[in-house]
Amino acid sequence: MKVRGARECQSCGSQWSYYETGSIECPDCGSLRSVGIDERTEHTDSPVTLSLSPVVERIDGDALAEVATDAADRCQEYVRKRGFVDAGDLKPLDATYVAAVELRYVASELARSMRVSEEEELYFLSLLRGAEAGERPPPAEVPASLADARGLATAAVVDAYRRDLVRYLDEQPDQTARTVLGRIVDHKKRIEALDGAVEVATAETLLQALVDLSHYAALDDEPALASAQERLDSLSR
Repeated sequence: MKVRGARECQSCGSQWSYYETGSIECPDCGSLRSVGIDERTEHTDSPVTLSLSPVVERIDGDALAEVATDAADRCQEYVRKRGFVDAGDLKPLDATYVAAVELRYVASELARSMRVSEEEELYFLSLLRGAEAGERPPPAEVPASLADARGLATAAVVDAYRRDLVRYLDEQPDQTARTVLGRIVDHKKRIEALDGAVEVATAETLLQALVDLSHYAALDDEPALASAQERLDSLSR
C-alpha cells in the first residue's frame, strides 16, 4: 500500500518516520493525532524482528506439540507483518523470512501429528534454533515426511514476494524481471497443485531462483539474473 512516511504530530509538532516506527502514534507525546507531510509512497514492510528465544527455552520443559504450536504462531505473526517494499525501495528476499515461513509450515505439521519421529523432531529443533539467523537445514537433511511442508513453504515464499515485486514493477517497469517472475510463478503453481509433493532439491532450486531474481530487481545485480534463468532452465529439462 502507499503511505505518507513523514508524520507530524498535531498535538506537539514532533516529526518522525512511519517507515521506522510502523506507527502513527507520536513517539514523544503518545498522541494518535498525526498527519502525513510528504507524498504517498509504496510501503509494505514493518520494523519487526523474529524472536524465537522464548520458544527455544521451552524445549526441555514442555511437550513438543506445545513448543511447535508456539513456534508456528510466532512465525505466522512475523510473516504477517513483513513485506519487501520499504519506502518505495524493493528489498531482496532475506533468509530469515524464508526460514520463518518454513518453520511455520513444519511446526504446524508436527503440532498436528499424533506421533513425531526422532528424525522429524531433530529437524524441527535445528530449524527452530537457526531461523532467527536465517539458517535452515540443507535439503539432504529434510525428512521424507516433511518434504511436502518444505515444498509448500517454498510456494508460500514465492507468492509473498511475487505480490510485492509486482507492486514495485508497476512503478519501476522491467519486462525481463516480469518474464522471469512469470516462470517462477508457473513452477509455484505446480507445487501448489501437488500439495507440496515435489523433490526437495526442486523446491530449493526454485527458491534460489527467486532469491537471485530478488537481487537483480532490488540491487540491479545482472549476474544474479543470469543465475535465476539458469536455475529455471535446469527445472525445465
